[in-house]
Amino acid sequence: MDLKTFLRHATKRERAELSAVCNESVSYLYQLAGKHRNASPQMATRIEQVSRQVAARSEGRLELVPRESLVRHPEIFSGLHTGG
Repeated sequence: MDLKTFLRHATKRERAELSAVCNESVSYLYQLAGKHRNASPQMATRIEQVSRQVAARSEGRLELVPRESLVRHPEIFSGLHTGG
């Protein structure tokens, strides 16, 4: 699931949880979702991890946001294990 779809289907509390763990505002997440900004590899990994946790509690409504979809050069993650 891309970040834009995740944010569209998430509740206000779920969006706040994702932004709080990433130490950013919800509006920054919307900038990432709209491709106006790109996340750092570290931020992309944190967003993936937290979105996995939020999605697990959403009873199938949400899916994790893959970190590769948030960075300018997704090939940096090639061959790396996502863990978890």
